[in-house]
Amino acid sequence: MFFCKKSKTNRKGKAPIYARVATNGSNCEIHFNCHVEPDKWNQKAERVNARDALSLKLNEVIQTTRTKIIDIWERLLKEGIEPDCFTIREQFNDFGTGGRMFLVELAKYCVKRQGEVGVRIGQITANKYHRLLRYLREYTRAKYSTDDIRLPRVTYEYIDGFCIFLQIAHNCNNNGAMEVLRIMKFFMGYCERNEWIEKTPFKYYKMRLDKKDIVHLTLPEVDAIYNKEMPIERLDKIRDVFIFCCYTGLAFTDVEQLTREHFTLDDDGRPWIYKPRQKTSVVSKIPLLPRPMEILKKWEKDDEVRLSEKLLPVPSNQKMNAYLKEIAIICGINKNLTSHVARRTLATNSMEFGMPIDITARILGHSSTDMTRKYYIKISDNLIRSEMEKLGERMANGV
Repeated sequence: MFFCKKSKTNRKGKAPIYARVATNGSNCEIHFNCHVEPDKWNQKAERVNARDALSLKLNEVIQTTRTKIIDIWERLLKEGIEPDCFTIREQFNDFGTGGRMFLVELAKYCVKRQGEVGVRIGQITANKYHRLLRYLREYTRAKYSTDDIRLPRVTYEYIDGFCIFLQIAHNCNNNGAMEVLRIMKFFMGYCERNEWIEKTPFKYYKMRLDKKDIVHLTLPEVDAIYNKEMPIERLDKIRDVFIFCCYTGLAFTDVEQLTREHFTLDDDGRPWIYKPRQKTSVVSKIPLLPRPMEILKKWEKDDEVRLSEKLLPVPSNQKMNAYLKEIAIICGINKNLTSHVARRTLATNSMEFGMPIDITARILGHSSTDMTRKYYIKISDNLIRSEMEKLGERMANGV
């Protein structure tokens, strides 16, 4: 049966035409990219009730679609396959998409995203699509014993199985798996917008993130790391980069890219960093305190740093996070140190000392204080105690 789905009328006043296929008590809908003005649709006749050229063409497409569906049903019978409505829809969609293959299209999309590096996205984001493609190829071979599947076969079941595969085969925690699925969801939305699929399989898939505690360092812990003599130069470099980030709030990518062009003096001769964030292009405006200035001066004559034309000896993010684990042990700090902890350390400590959140957001390069408040600031026990003591003093004085 063909019908006009008025609930999906678009801005141009046209609604999509669907075919409903029923077999053995089950039914499903097939969308074949035809739209009509609802008042021109004759449901009894299952056709467009008008005589203009476009309406006549739509009626031809409806009849052709009916013939294709019956042909698929008859072919399945000849092949000895019980023709249920879902198999019919899958084979019809394969025909309608020109046989578009899921991983082939994703590979093309990876190339497209790579070409947008430096314009729309950063290299790190582009790498996430390549990683998704690699994981999906592994999963498809393991689960379906094939190198690729057709786009309509990417269903809720496929997504859920892929999520479990990530957690088992690649030891991803829930949030790590959700990050990979988020990239896949974006691509499936791209397919839907191109009308390669009727609807994204993520429509009913709930992507729930586990709430994680915000790890930051207290000022005594920052001082302990800064004052600790490191046994080898490798850790000395990492310690200095980390402390620099604790006082500036720079993310790893931004401190790695830091050059003299980002360093400036204001009218009073005080040093500042003006650095557009790699992730958002929002400019971080950071006045430099004495301790980060000491670190910059310490490394400005280092041969390796001078040859790289950078300001600090920054390794890869993987090495930095690995070496920070060693530093935490040496300094007796029982926290999981990563390069991102430094950024959150600045945010939380700035709040404890009464810095307005708008200023903190500007230093971190956030376009909205919502991001700063939700992901970077932790209400520490020290702040709770301090504010409670202030309240107690006011209550005692009757203010």
